[in-house]
Amino acid sequence: MRWPGYLRAPHEAKPTAMGLWTTATDPLGRCELVPELIAAAIYPGEAATDLVVDHLLMLADSGFLTIYEERGSEWIALRRPLRVDARLASSDAPEPPREHSRTFAAVGGAGERARARVRSEGAERSGEWESWEREQETRSRPPRRPLLLDAPPIGCPDHPSGRREDCGPCGTYRRRHDRWLAQERYTLQMTEYEQTQETEEAWGGDPF
Repeated sequence: MRWPGYLRAPHEAKPTAMGLWTTATDPLGRCELVPELIAAAIYPGEAATDLVVDHLLMLADSGFLTIYEERGSEWIALRRPLRVDARLASSDAPEPPREHSRTFAAVGGAGERARARVRSEGAERSGEWESWEREQETRSRPPRRPLLLDAPPIGCPDHPSGRREDCGPCGTYRRRHDRWLAQERYTLQMTEYEQTQETEEAWGGDPF
């Protein structure tokens, strides 16, 4: 096959191009753009609608086919249909315009599926960037000083490291030690919360 539109088409879309030539279009290379019907004609028994949508977009970009709108519907016209005697061939599809449009609004929801796929891929990439940025921020921060290094002694002056046997002063120091740790941990949590609130206010709330 030496037709430029076919040669420029991605290899993965060429089986669909062959199916459009031989099965899915009329003798003049035209058909209504209904992805479900085209998929059933080229790939019978397979769930290939999304595959066909992707291939039609690729083939339109390569110049293999034209997508145009007439009679309130969208149609396909192959740029180079298989050789036929134009005097004998007929088509129920409307004549494609001279200036071909490659806009793909798509009957059957194909255009919406294509746009949804683009949005999904964009959101996925955005999530990857956000993860990378968070990772970079985490790497650039110095390690946090352990609270235990600044906490009051766990035992009394006679037993600064604590004691298993009963010691009244040790119990008092232990309670003060535990209360100090709890208060410092709560303070850190509130600090992180306030920083989050300030960031959201700086962005003006939900960016979406």
